[in-house]
This record gives sequence, structure tokens and C-alpha cells, in this order.
Amino acid sequence: MFALDGKKLYLLPVRGSETQWYKNVLQKPSIRIDARGAEGEFRATPIADAKAVKSVVEKFREKYGVKDVKKYYSEFDVTVVIELA
Repeated sequence: MFALDGKKLYLLPVRGSETQWYKNVLQKPSIRIDARGAEGEFRATPIADAKAVKSVVEKFREKYGVKDVKKYYSEFDVTVVIELA
């Protein structure tokens, strides 16, 4: 799941800062995305600011619904943003 806002792609780790791919981004801020045959490598910026994370969570709730976000996500302490070219 993701949220797109202009040229910013937001990812929300399912278990927040305990999610393994998020821990990997902290070590190496590069992420590979493959979607419907289009792929690329991008710089991922982790965000832990509570206000910014809350804004991203709201984007997810608007897109996927409150119930699905609650069903799939257990922690809301971090997010990741990717600037698309």
C-alpha cells in the first residue's frame, strides 16, 4: 500500500519502526520499486516526526479506509517518503 501526493510517494511500515524493510532503509536509504513492469531505484527518506507521520496516516485512511488501515497496520511511529523524478 502507498499514498501518492504529487511527486511524493509515501510508504507506511506495517509495524512502524520495527518493520524490517524500514530498518534496512535506515542502514541504506535506497529502495527498489517494481510496479506493473515499471521499476526503479529511489532514495528513501525515513520520517519520525509525529506530525508528519500523522499526516501520512491520514492519507492512507483517506485512500484505503479507516478499517483497512487499522486491520493491516499496528504502529504509526514512522513513515518513508520517496521523491519521484
